[in-house]
Amino acid sequence: MRVALTIRRPALVLAAFAFSLIALLPLRVAMAWLGAGDYGLAAREASGSVWLGALKEAQLGPVPLGDVTARLNSLPLLLGRARISLTRESDADPFEGAVTMSRHSFGFDDISGRLRLGPLLAPLPVSSLELQDVSGGFSRGRCTRAAGMVRAAVAGEVSGIGTLSGFSGNPRCAEGALLLPLVSQTGLEQLDIRLFADGRYRVALAVRPADAAAQTGLAAAGFRPAGGFYVLSRDGRF
Repeated sequence: MRVALTIRRPALVLAAFAFSLIALLPLRVAMAWLGAGDYGLAAREASGSVWLGALKEAQLGPVPLGDVTARLNSLPLLLGRARISLTRESDADPFEGAVTMSRHSFGFDDISGRLRLGPLLAPLPVSSLELQDVSGGFSRGRCTRAAGMVRAAVAGEVSGIGTLSGFSGNPRCAEGALLLPLVSQTGLEQLDIRLFADGRYRVALAVRPADAAAQTGLAAAGFRPAGGFYVLSRDGRF
């Protein structure tokens, strides 16, 4: 018994020392060490420790999150993954979720809240995405998991059809990309948002025109006929 205690004591001391070092690690140092910016998570300023820090003017790619609290979860580290939980406590516009990273994979988990897109998808009239328990992940460059509910809000009118109704749908993996296949309340419009592991995205709005006048208006707005729909697409990179 004495031998066992003698062997275990140095191991416990070393483990406690390592834990204390990690606990005191500044959040900004941890984010740089983990390469969070390579996965799209950035902020103008990071303060506090990895266990309870804050990100000022945080962003996921070009999408603003505002000021959020951030903390590194300890249990995923035992599995070789880093998981940073993000929370924005606001009665009017709350946000919560997590970004996960490992050597060959990255993703996001259990995200709920509104992402304000602004002019990011212009000329497509999509102003924001409302996420409910949305998760998605990539491994070795391909989408491997997707879940949750997404709703898209539109602002303004589209020539030929007037104001669009809201869109909704469930994320899924499709041909290596994370696909958000959203359908309008009328069922006459479809909005597909594809996210790729290398930071590219592709958005396509498909509209089924009701008459010849609508076809003319959509064509004038840049839509092109495809399979009974008129489609306007936009490619970009986060």
